[in-house]
Amino acid sequence: MTQHYEDHFRGSGLRATQFTILSTLAQTGPLPLSRLARFMGLERTTLTRNLSPLKQRNLVTLAGAPDARVREVAITPAGEALARKLLPRWHKAQETVGEVLNELGLPASGVP
Repeated sequence: MTQHYEDHFRGSGLRATQFTILSTLAQTGPLPLSRLARFMGLERTTLTRNLSPLKQRNLVTLAGAPDARVREVAITPAGEALARKLLPRWHKAQETVGEVLNELGLPASGVP
């Protein structure tokens, strides 16, 4: 399934997981790193690894919060613009996910 989404994001400069991070932050606003990891169902180290290239490209920022022990992740305007630009790729992947499930012999019930 991951490969299906990755195929749709090929050539975009983002991996599907990175798009998911950007789109989540675009909807939620800034979040503490640990809370974002829990929200996305990721280990904190996995999230940090996926945030690194986003930060290098200035698509997200990591900054200290009022509590110095907390780092907060926020999407930048460039990150929002890229997420909006790539949203049609995500929609296309969603539209065709049922086909992938059928090919794997899995039920596609509840999938658009």
